[in-house]
Amino acid sequence: MGSGSCKNLKEKVIKFIFSATGAIALLTLIGIFLFLFTTGIKSFTQVSAGDFFTGRDWNPTAYQEPQWGILGLLVSTAMITLGSLVIAIPLGIAAAIYLSEIARPNVREIVKPIIEMIAGIPSVVLGLLGILFLAPAIADLFNLSSGLNALTSSIIVGIMVLPTIVSISEDVLRSLPKEFREAGLALGATKWQMIRMTLLPAGLSGLSAAVLLGLGRAIGETMVVLMVAGNSRAMPTSFFDPIRPITANIAIEIKEVVKDSLHYQTLFAMGLVLFALTFVINFISDLIIQKQVRKYQW
Repeated sequence: MGSGSCKNLKEKVIKFIFSATGAIALLTLIGIFLFLFTTGIKSFTQVSAGDFFTGRDWNPTAYQEPQWGILGLLVSTAMITLGSLVIAIPLGIAAAIYLSEIARPNVREIVKPIIEMIAGIPSVVLGLLGILFLAPAIADLFNLSSGLNALTSSIIVGIMVLPTIVSISEDVLRSLPKEFREAGLALGATKWQMIRMTLLPAGLSGLSAAVLLGLGRAIGETMVVLMVAGNSRAMPTSFFDPIRPITANIAIEIKEVVKDSLHYQTLFAMGLVLFALTFVINFISDLIIQKQVRKYQW
């Protein structure tokens, strides 16, 4: 067998491995969706979709009249997600600009891995730090009876989202053609003016994708919010209220329900809602990133 034949065989094997891996990932995704759908959809035979999505009370264990509304849980999820992004977006974009345009190469090689290492910290560790240090500090600062609330959860989740936004945003800015920088500086702009008026608008789609991926990460966070959010099922009215997002609610209740009961099915319906949200967000993010790549591919 000649060297050309061996090379072709190796390429075919590698192509088969990558194709099989992609097919397995796709089939796994479809399988998860079908499992959630076939189990969760059964709940709507006994609970109307209107009551499920717009009901303010979630109390499935009530003896006389169980309540199946997830609006309060959805609002709690939205509060943590938006609160974490308010913290992570400005810090993440600023850090990305620093790493891409200001930091020296040796500094970048040290700082970027440190930021990305945050993503490797177990969420339970961050949850413990939140309980032991951040929650008491928040309670003392705002004179609250408890620091386990939406604000504390937002701060911790914001820290967890930060590496995603920083890493992708920095890659987006560094991928922009150097001609953009040279043209801006040649026209007399300062470095900050060049960044603000040239690079940020040019990389807007990629930066938006970074934010969307961070959004998907924040929506799906479970352990931290389970530990520091306060786990109150009441409709929240401020960031100082204890809350229970959907992820925490599923984690708390799934182990106590009877399989195939209505309670069990509604928890899977919640999981289906989360799956749909994160899938749509990640799909849109991927489209935006691909558009950014094609836009500046030379």
